[in-house]
Order: sequence, then structure tokens, then C-alpha cells
Amino acid sequence: MNKQLQTVAIRHQAVYIPETSACVSKTLREPAASLAVNLAKLGFRMDEPLLHQVNQLPAPAVLAVYDAFRETLQVNRNWTPLVKGWDQPTNEKRSHHWITAIANIFREDFEGTTLACGHLIPDHTFPLERYNGCPFCGTPFETGGKIFTGQGSTYKLLTLWTDASMQTALHDLLTSKTALDATQADSLRILLAHYPLPDVAIGMKETLMLVISALAAAGKGKEAGKFLQAPGDILRYLWFRHTGFLQIVQPSVIVKRTARNHLHVVPGNSKAQKAQAASKARLKLKYGRKEARMVAGWINDMPLSAEKAAEQMHPKREIWVRYIRALRLAEFSHRPGMEKLARLLDVFYHRKYEVWAGKLEQARIRHDAATAFGLLQERPGQFARALFSNMLWFGKEDTLQAFGQVKGQVPARLLLTLNSYAENYFVLKMPRAVKPLGGTAKQVKPNQLLALYPDEQREAMAQGIEQVFLESMFDRYAAQPTASRTLFIDPVLQMMPMPVGERSENVQDLPSALMGTRFSVPGNQVRLFMQWGKNLPAQHLDMDLSAAIVYEKKTEICNFGNLSITGARHSGDIRAIPNWNGTAEYIDIDIDVLQKAGARYAVFTCNAYSHGAISPNLVTGWMNSAHRMQVDADTGVAYDPSCVEHQVRITQSLTKGLIFGVLDMAAGEIIWLEQAFNGQTVHSLNLKTLQLQLAKLQARTTVGRLLELKAQAQGLTIVQEAQDADEAYTKEWARNIAAVTQLLTD
Repeated sequence: MNKQLQTVAIRHQAVYIPETSACVSKTLREPAASLAVNLAKLGFRMDEPLLHQVNQLPAPAVLAVYDAFRETLQVNRNWTPLVKGWDQPTNEKRSHHWITAIANIFREDFEGTTLACGHLIPDHTFPLERYNGCPFCGTPFETGGKIFTGQGSTYKLLTLWTDASMQTALHDLLTSKTALDATQADSLRILLAHYPLPDVAIGMKETLMLVISALAAAGKGKEAGKFLQAPGDILRYLWFRHTGFLQIVQPSVIVKRTARNHLHVVPGNSKAQKAQAASKARLKLKYGRKEARMVAGWINDMPLSAEKAAEQMHPKREIWVRYIRALRLAEFSHRPGMEKLARLLDVFYHRKYEVWAGKLEQARIRHDAATAFGLLQERPGQFARALFSNMLWFGKEDTLQAFGQVKGQVPARLLLTLNSYAENYFVLKMPRAVKPLGGTAKQVKPNQLLALYPDEQREAMAQGIEQVFLESMFDRYAAQPTASRTLFIDPVLQMMPMPVGERSENVQDLPSALMGTRFSVPGNQVRLFMQWGKNLPAQHLDMDLSAAIVYEKKTEICNFGNLSITGARHSGDIRAIPNWNGTAEYIDIDIDVLQKAGARYAVFTCNAYSHGAISPNLVTGWMNSAHRMQVDADTGVAYDPSCVEHQVRITQSLTKGLIFGVLDMAAGEIIWLEQAFNGQTVHSLNLKTLQLQLAKLQARTTVGRLLELKAQAQGLTIVQEAQDADEAYTKEWARNIAAVTQLLTD
């Protein structure tokens, strides 16, 4: 049974069994019964069809299924924190750290205990019997395999997946109408390695890069070339292969973020300069002749004219110059059959082409609306991206009238994005949260031209955008043939934003969720967890788990420097990892106490306090249960996989700080949010930017709202029970995010 395919199935809350049997045994065999019991301890139960198929498996295959779940839930990692029974205070004080620091300078003047790390802990400071390591330097000494199980109050229902299910998932990922997040991209790589590429229209450029990469790795470079129809496609692929980014992130952005990640609170260190130099060295381009010849052939075979191709290369001219040299394209252009390549290089280097963006800007400056709209209508996607600014520049009526003539050619994801952002864009004094490619979320001041328009005109602009979106989507749904008469919409989908815009950059190994999804909290306790350092040798590697408690007029921080605050308690600061086992930190959040204290939000974050970015494969998330979750008094272990609500595994190499959730106290819900920020500690977090990001997600059109529009356009009756509907849209259906994007019909 393939381990990687099992990982893909678990991400969809399923179990993969390649060969199913039509025979159903009435006797439950012991291996299947044991698996059911063990999965229940981990918080899962199997539906009846899955249980019947598991019952037919030999014992080794059943064990492989169980091992896959244990690995996904990180059961085999070390979950021992620094403090034993950390739910009870150790009365640790800052003065204890100062006294210990002085004692380690003037050792002969102090009595105490010398620990394995070499530090002397003076008597009457830290209660050493409460620690699993050194309380002064945060080095753990003890590890263990013990965890809790079975404390979860709900079970996640597992379904059966076969090879047909895998191929359906592959089809959905390839045809996704929005860019794939990190989890989907990883699943696509796995599926492409095990199944043949289906003959489908690939939905996104980023997805195309993954397909070309898989074909090139399999030695099918010529077959991959047929997908590359423009210079931008080739450049995107080359940059992805070189950096791992599916979007073309500028080299300067990568270098600056890498250098900033290595800055430290202690002045005078040179690690930032060394990291910057190393980053520049890694970004240097170097290709062998075989690969260079393949790329030269791709460019030569492009169907575009030299002038059109050169114009498309212009926005990334500096990067293209580097690639032309690194790939020795000038040399290959002199070979027989490479005449189109030679022509393109001549046109590109001598700038024998007109730039569309330049002509558009000239028309805007001259306030030549007819010319500007004519140019924009040549490229409907660009028109959509510049729609807001052109409405302020040329006026609402003329702009929307010109856009209306090409709105049918605009991808639905762009229309949805416009509708989601319009509500906040046209607010006079409201800044916006944006995320540049490869960067972190930032605040942008509102467009200065908003001041030219009174409130009613700005509101009319936002309403005009919404009207364009509704009319366009209504027409698209109405044009779809259907034999259905009824439709069911799960209430959960009314709170689930459509997957467009923000995308997760880290992998969700448990059933993945759309950014902005709200998780209800069944009890009064939420437990954050973070584990890092698995399979690494012992070393200083300081990762920090923190919670920012936001009140109306103040913010309190629970982290390494403040282990206990109102309604939150930290398990202790670990600054080094033990050999190969990794280590863990926790934070308990008491919702009742924080609600009584008037808290509005609790923001969950993790940071790399060490030089560099967050440790790869660090796992973080939260647990909750209707029942009180325990903390082991002997070890401090507080991890229970059956209580895990959501978790992410770090794969983005530039992340220094990460928000991975926001607890809304009033609603009793946790908002799944992934937002990177700069800085070693949670104190670097800009709460205003976070609030703007939450407002942005709140304004997003939900899956339920889009389904209501579909029902209206197709004359479908919405029913209250899934079994009564011709089309049932349930929360189980929504787990396949790529399938959800098919609502964005073009």
C-alpha cells in the first residue's frame, strides 16, 4: 500500500485502499477491529463501506494504514515540554534568571546544582524538580514517547478512497480555477508521480508549472514544451525549478528577506551579511548544455511573433537578460533551425517592440478614455485588475460600460476578487492589507483619488462592482445545462469563503481548510502546540510559540518572557533541541476567563527566535475538546491527537513569524488564518494589518452565497435535507477545495 497516496487520502479525511473487494464478511476480523479501536483513540472512525474493505485487508496492510495516521498526527515525535505539570505555576521570576546569570560568573560564591548543560542553578531559585531541562538556558534533558489519546469530544468520519478517487482528485487539481495552495501542490506532485497525466485543460499557470516539472523529471522535455506557449510560461518554469516559488518572486525580495531573517536582537553580529551573500550565491544561474538546449528549443517553437514575445518579456527584462546569458541562448541561436530564436533575441536586445503598458499609461495621462478602454479591452484580465483605479480616473459609468463589453471574457476568480475587495477599497480613510509576491502582509494607504468623490458616489462604485459580478455569474450559471431540480446547501458553507486570493504557503496534513474558515470551539479551553527539531542533531534552535490577547485598549502577550497571564499559560521556553527527537511547547487558553476579562481576540503565532527562518517541518496548530484536556504531572506532555482541530507543517523557507489562527472570543470560533510577518517575536506583529486582513476575509463571497446564486440562475429549489436533493453540497464535498473552485465557471 503506497504511503504517499495514503497521505493524500488522509488530507481528504479518507483511507486509500487500491483494490476493493465485492465480498462482504459478516465477521469482523481482529486486525480490522484493532484498527477501529486505535483510530478512535486518535479521533477518527470509519464509515461502513470503509470498514468492510479494511476487514478484507491482510494484517500488514492494516498496520500500514495505522502507521500512516500516526505519522500524519506526529504521534512518534517527542512532545515533552520544559516544565512538568506546567498547568500549575512554578513561580519562576525574572530575578531568578538574573541571580543565575551572576552565579555562573562568580561560581565560587554560590551554592547550587550544576546541570548537564554546565549551568549552575543557585539554591532557592528555580524549583529544579519541576523541570525537564535547564530553566536558565532552555536546554531539554528528558524526552519521552508518552502522549494522551481519546480525550477528543468528536470523531472525524473516514471514507473509502480507491484509485478512481485518486484520479478524480488529480483531475480536480489540474482543472482548479484558482492557484493551488501548498497542500494541493504537494498532493498534485504525488499524484502525477503515480498516475498518467489526463487529457484535461489545465486551469492555472502555477498548476502548469508542476505538470511541466513532472514531465521534465520523467525525461519528457519535448512533451512538456507543448504546454509552453509564451515567454512568461518558460520563465515561470525556470524560476520555479531554481527557487521553488510558483510565482516569479524578484531575486532582491528573496535576498532581503533572507538577510532580515538573520538579524538578531544582539547588535554587531555578521550572520545577516553572510546569509545575504549565501542567498545571492544560491540565486546564481547555472545550466548544463542539455537543459539549455531544451529551453532554447522551447523558445524557438513558441507560436508568438518575435515582437509579441519580446513585449511579454519586457516586464521581467532584468531576469530575462540573466537567463539568456546563463542558458547561452545567443550561442544556440546561430544553429540551423533556430532562426525564430535569433529573431527574438535581436528584437529583444534592440527593443524593436512597443510596450502595451506604456501606451496605456500615455492614454491615461492624456485622459484619452476611448484609447485607454480600447487597449484594456484587448486584455480583459488586465482590465479587471485595474478596474478600481480606472473607475476613479475616468468615472464609474464610462469605465463599467467599457468593462461590461468584455466581462464575459474575464476569469470568474477575478470577478469574485473584485466583488470581495470593492467593499473596503472605496472607503475613504480605510487602508488595505496587501501581500507582495514573496513578502509579508503590509498596509497600503487608500487611493488618493477617493477624496474627489462624495460618500454616495463611492458607495455607488462598490455597488456597481457587485452588480457586475452578480450579473456575470448569473449569466454563466444560466448558460449551464442541468437536469437537476433541487439543491442542498450545508449551513457550514455559508461561513466558508471562496478559495481565491490568499493561499496557504504551508502544508496541512490533516483535512485542509480554506483560508478564513471558522472552527467552532466546543468547550472552554483551547491548547496551542508546536513541535520542531525531529530528525535533527542536538543544537541551539530556538522557536517560540506565543499568544497575543487583544483587548479594547491593550494587548497582553503570553510567550517565553511572560509564561502566565490572565487566561493563558505557557509550558516554558525551550531554546535548544535534543538529539534527533525534537521538542515541544504548549499554551493553554481559558476562554471563560478571557471573556470575563473583556478580551476580544487571541492571536496564535510562532516565530524563529534563532537566526534564520522557522525550522522546516515544524508542526503547529491547536487542540480543543468539550472535555477538559489533561497535562501530565510527571512529564508535562499535553498532546492528544484526538483533540487536534487543525495543524500546519512549515514548508515556506522565508517565514520568520507566522499567525496560524485567531480566536474570536465573542463568537467562540477560531478563524483559520495564515499570515507571515517579520520579526523574532510576537511583539513584531502589526495588529492593524491583522485587523485589515480579517476584514478582507470577512468581505469575501462565501461558497454558500455562490450556490444560492447558482440555484437562482438555474431555477433550482433549495431543500433542507441532502438526501432529498439532486445536487447536494455538503461540508464533505467542500473538503476537496479544487472541486469547490469549479463553481467559478468561465
